[in-house]
Amino acid sequence: MILCVAATLVHVFLVFLHVAPANTVSKRFTPQINAWVFPFFEQNWRLFAPDPESVNRQILVRTAHTGPGGAIRVSGWSDLTAVDHAAVEHDPFPSHTAQNLLRRAWSSYVDSHGGDDKSRTERALMMQKYLANIAADRVAAHKGGSFDFVQLRVITRPIPASGSAGSPPKPAENRLLPWWKVSSHGK
Repeated sequence: MILCVAATLVHVFLVFLHVAPANTVSKRFTPQINAWVFPFFEQNWRLFAPDPESVNRQILVRTAHTGPGGAIRVSGWSDLTAVDHAAVEHDPFPSHTAQNLLRRAWSSYVDSHGGDDKSRTERALMMQKYLANIAADRVAAHKGGSFDFVQLRVITRPIPASGSAGSPPKPAENRLLPWWKVSSHGK
């Protein structure tokens, strides 16, 4: 009981320091505060003032497994975005997490990596692992099989602005991420 109360107080204090204006304590302990808050307790105003998407993203994943003889077996591409859309579409009360987990993980990855897919900070490395784990867990839940690596491909198609019927459509962006080692699945 005491441990639960103490953990709750620490959590409330750290989240308060995160959302409060910059002060001596929050400046001094920024790495510790951010380690606690991101990515699970992040505070933002998108719930109240959402920023509508200006693109459609299709996130695909494939897996690789190294066999006992050293042969590498690569799976075909699986559409994670389609699985999410189908789950939300057929659920009368879809959760906020089901609707946004993959999309928010991708947005956070892009924010921390830019366009070169190199992790230069602890947060960038954490977001890479977070995205890889989401993909690995989704593949394990829907397809099964054993695998040790995942690779993502993201196809971004711009949504044309209203009233732009005469202008040519912008081309889709196809981004292929490197292979990432994940904890072994299916063994």
